[in-house]
Amino acid sequence: NVGFGEDVQLGITGTESVMQIVREIIGGFVWEQDALGRSKSSFRATHETLLKNLENLSTEKVIEAMTSKDNRFLSIDVPSVEDITLEDAKNAVMSQMHPGNLEISISGDFDVPEVLEMVYKYIGTIPADTNKEYLKEERKEAEGAPIGRVPALPEPGKFIELELPDSDPRAVAYVAGSAPNAWGYLSDGSTVAEKVLEMDKRASDYDKQRRRHPMFAHVALLLLSEIANRRLFSNVRERKQLTYDANFSFTGFERLLGGWFLVTVTASKENAQKALDACKETLHSLRKTQPITPDNVESAKRVVLNRHEFQLRTTQYWTERMSGLQEESIPLKGPLSFTDFQAVVEAITPKDLQLTLETLGLEDNQLYTAIGRTVQTASESDDSEDKLVRQAPVIGMRRGGALTG
Repeated sequence: NVGFGEDVQLGITGTESVMQIVREIIGGFVWEQDALGRSKSSFRATHETLLKNLENLSTEKVIEAMTSKDNRFLSIDVPSVEDITLEDAKNAVMSQMHPGNLEISISGDFDVPEVLEMVYKYIGTIPADTNKEYLKEERKEAEGAPIGRVPALPEPGKFIELELPDSDPRAVAYVAGSAPNAWGYLSDGSTVAEKVLEMDKRASDYDKQRRRHPMFAHVALLLLSEIANRRLFSNVRERKQLTYDANFSFTGFERLLGGWFLVTVTASKENAQKALDACKETLHSLRKTQPITPDNVESAKRVVLNRHEFQLRTTQYWTERMSGLQEESIPLKGPLSFTDFQAVVEAITPKDLQLTLETLGLEDNQLYTAIGRTVQTASESDDSEDKLVRQAPVIGMRRGGALTG
């Protein structure tokens, strides 16, 4: 944006360009058949890559089992992609592009009146009934209602084994189970705060007040994730030396009720089962024999607060935190996410986290586990040329799966 013309007048700014693009997508988007074809090619390539990647495919199998093959949570297969017509795609996308659904979050060093004028000029002048013809009647009635929920996990849990041809001998193990969403809602609509208060019958009035804070569950889950990661690292990697990588994470859904936790462990093929058992042992000990200590909590608080302070220096983090503040489907997310974050973190106690841990599906009959191993084909084992000349990896292949993406 260096300007143009003899007077070096300032050209269109990046912010204004974004506003124009948003307006065009909502009110004047042109749907083209060849664009749909390129999109289908991209989805086909993504699915084919998943089928060739040990981590991605193993995660997919875990999700299949946990959701009883609910297609909403699985990757899109090739036949489903091929069945989509241009009209199908248009109806599905444009039904979301209603002006009343828009929430604009802006962060950065900018002139507020100037940007607000742009918002009014490009977004505020979009007719209120734009794309109304794409809205279904049931969607009109459901506005403001919860967007959906994670299906209840079938019990007992399952153990899944997977083998995938690959020249590199390795294995990956998973432990998964039910968990709240990012703001503490469980799949049945109850909240972490409600469950914690039910379990702690002798809570003081001060504790009850703390736990009713909108940020309580969100912060408790952040701290719990940090503590679980440290325990896994200490037990599975340092003490038992079974893996070089162990990770605990939550799905972090914001609008969907409920979610999952996922422990991912990479290991040798020989140690995969031992690493899986060590992860289960670590989670069980965290609940019973070696509960959360004050030192664990203080260490986790430092990490979470330092990360928060560092990320507050980026405009991306601000916009991500602001996104959804006005959404009725995320009722616990509001301005207190910024103003009270540090105070809520500092007020969390080991007992808070121990009780929050009980809202996860950690019983043996609730856990879903999996081990994925690579296997060498006969040609790979016997043909010396294959050992010398290997196919280059697919560009863009990534580790992780639907739960960690």
